[in-house]
Amino acid sequence: MKSYIKNTLLAGLLLSSAMACTDLDVDIKSTYTSYPNSDIATEAKMADLYYGFRGALGRRYTEAAWLSSDEFAAVTYGGNWYDGGNYVHATLHMTNPDDAHIDWLGDITGVITKCNQAIVDLGGDEASDESIAQALAMRAFYHFIFMDMFGDAPILDHVVGSDEAIERSPRAKVAAFIEEDLLRAIRSGGLSENVDASTYGKPTKWMAEALLVKLYLNWAVYSCADVADYEPTLTNSRLNDAVSYCDDIINSGKFDLSDSYRKKFMPDNGYHIKDFIYAMPYDNATAQGMTYARFQLWPKFNNDGANGAGLFGITLSRNAGGIFTVTPEAADRFSLAGDERNDIILKDALFTYNISSFDKTTTPYMYNGQRVTLKKNITLLIPGDASMNVGDDFNGWNQGYRCIKWGIQVADYETYNRNQSNDVPVLRYADILLMKAEAILRGATATNSDTPMSLFNQVRSYVKAPTITTPPTLQDILDERGREFFSEMWRRNDLIRFGQFENDWGLKHVINPAAKTQKWRRIFPIPTGVMNSNTNWAQNPGY
Repeated sequence: MKSYIKNTLLAGLLLSSAMACTDLDVDIKSTYTSYPNSDIATEAKMADLYYGFRGALGRRYTEAAWLSSDEFAAVTYGGNWYDGGNYVHATLHMTNPDDAHIDWLGDITGVITKCNQAIVDLGGDEASDESIAQALAMRAFYHFIFMDMFGDAPILDHVVGSDEAIERSPRAKVAAFIEEDLLRAIRSGGLSENVDASTYGKPTKWMAEALLVKLYLNWAVYSCADVADYEPTLTNSRLNDAVSYCDDIINSGKFDLSDSYRKKFMPDNGYHIKDFIYAMPYDNATAQGMTYARFQLWPKFNNDGANGAGLFGITLSRNAGGIFTVTPEAADRFSLAGDERNDIILKDALFTYNISSFDKTTTPYMYNGQRVTLKKNITLLIPGDASMNVGDDFNGWNQGYRCIKWGIQVADYETYNRNQSNDVPVLRYADILLMKAEAILRGATATNSDTPMSLFNQVRSYVKAPTITTPPTLQDILDERGREFFSEMWRRNDLIRFGQFENDWGLKHVINPAAKTQKWRRIFPIPTGVMNSNTNWAQNPGY
């Protein structure tokens, strides 16, 4: 989206001046008559805040998160899907301020303004924290996304006036502001502790606590004065706090790992998945925007090269872009004996799948009479080609393994323009277990008889992977996170925290060897449109 932030500093994404006020001290009655004081009215006001991340999470944010990590590498097919370098720039750590994969920042600041407007409408400074707890939690969440991806961020704690200059604050200060909002929301009692259909996709006490754990586990990253100076050996003073909130979630008894791994990511997932602490609901007809399979499947999966059945045993009218290939390094992690997570990787000689159950059949998948056989290592038409061109033919399409984690339905491709109904988890119980294990390994005090090994093995056990008999190392934790949360947008965050974002993977360092030392790329550039409208801002270093 190129139309945000017009005329004033952030004004295009901060609502019109007719609805704005400069701070929360304004006399609410002088601007508004009265806001209905009822649960229904409050829910109506809050509903607009819950789903402000849906668009970015459905596509552009995922491009930035996936492709800059060691999970996926983008390729192009001849002249197809180069798109100004958008996808390959992220893959090769060559992002620039004009790339579309960072062109969603306006969505985030815009919905922060909606959070602030909701707080004003519910009483502003006169409102109790309990009455505005959901708005506080969502405001913290959106600030977290901004700060995690772009570093220094504006602290938007009020509705911004049309002539008000907005400054960015140091990342450490933003992290402290996020913490304050989350603690206010949690301590107010205004966040529900229920885990059911009525709270699904909304900020609950558990969502706020899980986000605090993320914040605390990355505290040393976010409090570092210069992102390029961060090292994983730096002291993190908030590890015990992370463990404390992990314990609160674990001891609540609200969550578990009873659902199978594959089931959690199918089109019929939802509030009944006991692992989901916070998820973004999607529906192929009524809540669109999630199109992950379009980019991760084999590009010609929809048929056999003619009118015959494709990869999923039926013929579909639409194919896939299919440009996100699994890196060899990521693919190698899916090799544990018996591990159900192995099944999300399409590799080698393919068989067809049942589209209803997503079970693999014994029928070889053929295309134009040839067996579709995917190659783990990508071969470009021209070695070192920064366009990542593999050729727009059968050989090119077979370059790289693929991901089938996010199952599709027939209607997704036949009726709803490849929009999927798979809800996307943002915070999961399995994450809490592995984050607690990591915090203990990094120096936090163990609690409740939990050890890194016992926590680690809970995750291994439910996916039927081999359990370990000796304590895991931090590298073991990172590798396990790479399996468990593959394609869930946390890998970039993890690699930075572990000091491995500059490591070699795929063809990144073959084509762009400078990426080995450009630690400033741990955060993205501010998009050009944002910089043009905020002339008082300085671009992030290096860009």
